[in-house]
Amino acid sequence: MKNLTPRRRELIRPVIENPREFVLLSVRAAAARLNTDPATMLRVVQRMGFAGYRAFQSYLHDLSIANATSLEGMEQHPRSSIPDYLDAMMQQDIRNLNAVRATLDAGRLAALARRIHTARRILLIGGDVARNLVHYFEDHLAIVGIPVLVATTAGRTLHVARSMGRGDLIIAISFRRGLRQTVEGMQRARKNGAYTVGITGTHVSSIARFSNEYFVAPVDSDSFIDSYVAPTALVNMMLVACANYNREASLAYLREAAQEQRSGFRWYES
Repeated sequence: MKNLTPRRRELIRPVIENPREFVLLSVRAAAARLNTDPATMLRVVQRMGFAGYRAFQSYLHDLSIANATSLEGMEQHPRSSIPDYLDAMMQQDIRNLNAVRATLDAGRLAALARRIHTARRILLIGGDVARNLVHYFEDHLAIVGIPVLVATTAGRTLHVARSMGRGDLIIAISFRRGLRQTVEGMQRARKNGAYTVGITGTHVSSIARFSNEYFVAPVDSDSFIDSYVAPTALVNMMLVACANYNREASLAYLREAAQEQRSGFRWYES
């Protein structure tokens, strides 16, 4: 937008603010909706940095996903039976999982495992529903001997991120537009020199924009909930990479854990 004249910014603003209404429109149809001509529309898109209108549509697709609300997820399908809704949800989960599988880069996961093992300190940030994924990540890293700090509230995120710096690693988890406390905590830590890694749902999210590197796991859903099938699978792969980066050390920790799992006081005895 910053590359556009004020007049052209106002022309394209309705598209950016309501991407779902324009994502399926051709350049001619979008231009007609904005009361302009296709040539002007194409020049605006190219001035924004897109190779062509198709690339701009791809951006609008990601933007519509990032800005989606629970209501839109519930409203996007006509009335049907409960089995049909359940099947639609399962099919979307599978598409999300396949999206992660198709873009899997084992080399990047191995590099992240190295960063986790060599970091001075590690901070996991995530709020709202993402806090469940943060705690899942934390629990399993601890099992293989990798203690981490966790911040899932606005206050703790601010205070802990302030103390992070060079040599530290931040993993920030947030989806859709990005939770403010997570994005700002990540930004603060990065400003201090910490290396930041994002886990998010689209390439246009704030987490993707402000992290040193990021991984995409879609949370698209056919209902009012976000689907965490793909992000959980991604975190599982990160955990497997971490456990096998220093396999002997992980096995030593797991042997101790196995003793407690077999006979520890926490487990019910029938």
